Amino acid sequence: MIGYVTLGSNDRQRAGAFYDELLGLLNAKRAMVDGDRLILWANGQGPMLGVIKPADGNAATVGNGNMVALAVGSRENVDKIHAKALALGGKDEGPVGLRGGNFYAGYFRDLDGNKFCAFHMG
Repeated sequence: MIGYVTLGSNDRQRAGAFYDELLGLLNAKRAMVDGDRLILWANGQGPMLGVIKPADGNAATVGNGNMVALAVGSRENVDKIHAKALALGGKDEGPVGLRGGNFYAGYFRDLDGNKFCAFHMG
């Protein structure tokens, strides 16, 4: 049902470098670049993720309560994604581990403050 998610960024070049490395761990590559306005990544297995300059011309801000959850396919990938996000300058928002049964997840914020969950069920 979800085709793509975009996150506002005030520095698409910096965000682009962050996501090139982070999403590269999930075999995602840039699928679309629209000048300095938009970058979308895809791995051919589901929705795309993008960073975008807000259309209203105002600065991008973080939505309180908003979060993007990345289904990463294995617990090992959860560990890798979370560690890579922190190594690239992201902020830890919750360590990797089990949460309620077989939901294995780690939480982080990107360089613009957007919140993510890397997770695997199982």
